[in-house]
Amino acid sequence: MISRQTITHPFNRGDYTVGAPTPPRWARTTPPGEGAASLQPAAVEVPGPVVEELRAAAKAVHVERDEVVARTRDWWAGSMIGETDGNPATPDAVIVEAADADQVAAVLRICHEAGIPVTASAGRSNVTGAALPVFGGVVLDLCGLDKILSFDAESNVVNVEAGMFGDLFEKELQERHHVTTGHWPSAFALSTVGGWVACRGAGQLSTRYGKIEDMVVGVDVVHADGTKATYGDYSRAATGPDLRQLFVGSEGTLGVITAVRLRVHPLPDYAKALAFGFETFAQGLEACRRVLQRGATPAALRLYDKLESGVHFDHPETNLLLIADEGDPTLVDATLKVCEEVCAEYGPELDSEKVFERWLHDRMLTGKSSDGFTPGPGFVADTLEMAASWADLPVIYDEVVAAIQSVPGTLAASAHQSHAYTDGACVYFSLRGDVERAERRQWYRAVWDAANAVLIRHGAALSHHHGCGLLRGPYLQDALGAGFATFVAVKEALDPKGILNPGKLGLPSGFGTAPLS
Repeated sequence: MISRQTITHPFNRGDYTVGAPTPPRWARTTPPGEGAASLQPAAVEVPGPVVEELRAAAKAVHVERDEVVARTRDWWAGSMIGETDGNPATPDAVIVEAADADQVAAVLRICHEAGIPVTASAGRSNVTGAALPVFGGVVLDLCGLDKILSFDAESNVVNVEAGMFGDLFEKELQERHHVTTGHWPSAFALSTVGGWVACRGAGQLSTRYGKIEDMVVGVDVVHADGTKATYGDYSRAATGPDLRQLFVGSEGTLGVITAVRLRVHPLPDYAKALAFGFETFAQGLEACRRVLQRGATPAALRLYDKLESGVHFDHPETNLLLIADEGDPTLVDATLKVCEEVCAEYGPELDSEKVFERWLHDRMLTGKSSDGFTPGPGFVADTLEMAASWADLPVIYDEVVAAIQSVPGTLAASAHQSHAYTDGACVYFSLRGDVERAERRQWYRAVWDAANAVLIRHGAALSHHHGCGLLRGPYLQDALGAGFATFVAVKEALDPKGILNPGKLGLPSGFGTAPLS
């Protein structure tokens, strides 16, 4: 087992100590909660005989309350609110560790027969409550599925088990095969490959390499009744709908992903960066659109509004755009030349090397909000990432910021464009509030209600890469419109007893009504 590593990728200059899911920083100083569950209105008990069946079928089973609290803790603000009051989110469940796909299938067969809910879980870096067992039952821990199974060097396709952590995966790819996924989420060392796929994630270099759905060649899935199936494993096809994509973003509601085939890329050895300032955020968005529609696809194209430019780069006077690329020197130099030609029309180039180094140093830090506020007992911070067309993004930025600021108790709202494509981009909003401690949940949901009302009105995607879980569930029916009924029908066909991750993605559940944060 590799326990420590240094990634030498040009855009990743940090060390990570790994080996198990890392609890959030707040949890390290908070004793295990003895209070009532904060997000578990009614837990399904797993009968003793079923627990014994699970012990015989899987690697390990855990039933102790402290163990369950620790192994279901995630990074969602909605669960942190309860935890900091001594009320853990979901303390009533049975943790079942699986060592391979056969054990996953055996566990699902047992639970399907008994009608017990199953929540797939691994790194638990999710920020929407996607892996919380809100109706109790079984939490299926997939961290034991942690190996690269094969590598096709001619096709640059890797077959990897779903429970392998991102940093260990990337380390082995680089050192043994001299390739990279190009997938670098902020929760890189806390997340697993299966989690990336299940939540339809994106890395910080997605403008060059794509989101995870662009990388998936094939998936191995265990269905709710324990049957196994493989979907995909071809570069392109016209054999009906692309069934692989049913499970990309399904968050464990349609099946449990056990292995994935992903496209990878030669490890780059050349990188270059630029930075420019813009008078307005809208001008910066316009420049990004022009760059991409000229055919340039830099790995990173990140535009920060004035508040975030000040927080992250000490440039509060401008809307800062960081542009960085890696790969073949000829292509990188041509890409940066296009970017420079476009951006020079709007404003001066900043100290590109200094900005780039600052970003490399800080980019894996999560929850950075050191923007002049002193957190008190009623402080709440979160992020909201969405996607929309270039035509709609400028007004969406203005309206979402205004909507967040309109909620009493809000300290500030800010944003940056984090991922961009030829037809649109993701804008990543940060929201901070300070209210009476007992009013944190009310403020939190009010802010999300206000922001999502804007997104639904404009027909924007409610999420770009964090998925939906519990947090966005209440908005899914309005957002998907008639398509939501199709989603429900697929759920009923693949999981007729509704045991897979119930309560998530706004899907109806026979176990009860999903809790609100």
